[in-house]
Amino acid sequence: MEWMAWTWPTAIFFLVIAAILLIFTVIGLLRPEMPRVGILQIETTRGDRVFITLLGSAFINLAWLGLVGANQWWALAVCAVYAAAVFRWV
Repeated sequence: MEWMAWTWPTAIFFLVIAAILLIFTVIGLLRPEMPRVGILQIETTRGDRVFITLLGSAFINLAWLGLVGANQWWALAVCAVYAAAVFRWV
């Protein structure tokens, strides 16, 4: 990992993203889904909700860094609540 100047937290982050994509691919193959209309009034699939969650989590973490500081564990908790809300209502 030194050739890219990666840290272990960065590598773990990308491994988790890859695992999420793999898990949702397997779920999609085993249980095909029907798009649903949520609070945004647009049809979304599981993949759409994962993308919305990842994008929103990135903004939450950036805002947290700018407003609160480097203690990202609380931002992770906020992101988990946000993810649950997206998958429930979007």
